[in-house]
Amino acid sequence: MNKTVNYPWYKKEDTDAFFALFQNNLANFVIIAVSMLGMGFPASIVFGKVIPGAAVAVMFGNLYYAFMANRLAQKEGRADVTALSYGISTPVMFVFLFGVLAPANSLTGDPELAWKIAVAAAFLSGLVEAFVSLTGNWVRDRLPRAAMLGALAGVALTFIAGEMLFNTFSVPVVGLVSLAIIIVGVVGKISMPFKIPTSLFAVIVGTILAFSLGYQSPEKISEGLANVGFYPILPSLAAFEGMSYLFGALIGLLAVILPITLYNAIETMNNVDAMAAAGDSYDVRECQAVDGVGTMLGAIFGGLFPTTVYIATVGSKWMGAGRGYSILNAIVFGIAAMTGIIAAFSAIIPLTAVAPILVFVGISMVASAFQSNETKYYPAVAIAMLPYFANYIMTRFNKPAGEAVANISSGIVPLGQGAMFTAIILGALTVCIIDKNFIKAAIFSLIGALLSFVGFMHAPQLTINAAPDYAIAYVLVSVFFTYCAYQQRSSIAKVNESITSNKKLAS
Repeated sequence: MNKTVNYPWYKKEDTDAFFALFQNNLANFVIIAVSMLGMGFPASIVFGKVIPGAAVAVMFGNLYYAFMANRLAQKEGRADVTALSYGISTPVMFVFLFGVLAPANSLTGDPELAWKIAVAAAFLSGLVEAFVSLTGNWVRDRLPRAAMLGALAGVALTFIAGEMLFNTFSVPVVGLVSLAIIIVGVVGKISMPFKIPTSLFAVIVGTILAFSLGYQSPEKISEGLANVGFYPILPSLAAFEGMSYLFGALIGLLAVILPITLYNAIETMNNVDAMAAAGDSYDVRECQAVDGVGTMLGAIFGGLFPTTVYIATVGSKWMGAGRGYSILNAIVFGIAAMTGIIAAFSAIIPLTAVAPILVFVGISMVASAFQSNETKYYPAVAIAMLPYFANYIMTRFNKPAGEAVANISSGIVPLGQGAMFTAIILGALTVCIIDKNFIKAAIFSLIGALLSFVGFMHAPQLTINAAPDYAIAYVLVSVFFTYCAYQQRSSIAKVNESITSNKKLAS
């Protein structure tokens, strides 16, 4: 009989991890609020329905992952287990904002109807991910770790560490000071004054500097406080009312929803695998199911954004967090959503003070991708990171400066489209080549051809024959790998034949 482990509900290391996770989720909530208000959605929908619904999803997932952490701690007899970080998937959030909600609003001209359609899309996305979870472990066991972690490191380096470092340097007297505090406290393991947690100390100092030096206007506080009130968390039938439109006049949105849902499932799989590399092994299938159920539950309460396991989990593991940070995050977001205080938080805390924390989280993920793989697989990790450089350039610059991006290289946009799939395929091919497993490399090439043919990679949308040049290229590569496998077998056969002949002569 296993001895019960004293796994604490909360410890001091949870505080740093809480602020990292809280700020990550808070940034997403603020972007959601600002973007929807800018599209013309009334505050009653944004703060009365969308934010509370998203908070329900966040609360459910955080509490469930705290439960999973305790179960793992008891199973393995150790108290150093870290709960998985959880929240709204940032890349998927942008797709739902501008690829689902905005088109629905433009086509219907009715913000409330557009909200219902987007909620239905989120519910459908959650349902699909719940079904995908049935194959989660099977896929995980067959994808090379270097490919998955390399793809994840690409996201971490560009959209998290890189993007947040840009924000850090945008106001250096705030950002650099906060970054120095994070490096000294988290990397250097030096205690902050009065034993204040490092992340909290960085935010406090950064916020004080921003206000005292005039980089943060006091007027924004009053604007944020104007939206503070009581917003009850209530279920609605919006997800089911919008479903008829989603499978009717706006069925074209399915071409956006289905691939981004598969992306979200792979993101969860990658992040859970990264945590396994860091020492805490969770069931991928269960995690994908939790993400799917959390998304559906959020949609029932008015939220319209899929959720995922965050890559920030590894950063939390490095901080020594347990399950308390996850529980506290659920409680705080429940309170914040019901009171409308998220708007006030977004006005008071400057992004420049928060960004350095996420820089550390991103860099820790990149480091983990290399540390958890053998040296011989470093090339696979590196090549899997590269598609996200293209994706970052495409996402940030292609619309305002499409010609400039095209002049750099015509390959940037197609390489950035479906970057997660491309990264995994390129990483997996490299691993197979390193291991001299050319048959498996040929299979991955054919998978790349299929994904390109239907538009998951190198194409702007799902359609038949979406990227014919790339599909043909992957098929040709598969043929080449098949030839390499034949040559390898022939060489081995000749060696074996030579050994047999020598033995016969010797006898």
